Amino acid sequence: MRIIWFRVRTVLCGRGSDAGMSTSEYAMGTIAACAFAAVLYKVVTSDVVATALQSTIGKALDVPF
Repeated sequence: MRIIWFRVRTVLCGRGSDAGMSTSEYAMGTIAACAFAAVLYKVVTSDVVATALQSTIGKALDVPF
């Protein structure tokens, strides 16, 4: 009876024997994360963002107390 309940629960819950990611899925996730980090780095180090950050920090430091 216990084996039958386990099989029914496995089918209904969608849990098969493949419980985790495979090596290729980890590799694709790592590549995607690195690509996102590279794009984010390019955006943050661009002249437009650097100028905007300097302007914002400069305005914050010039506020009278």
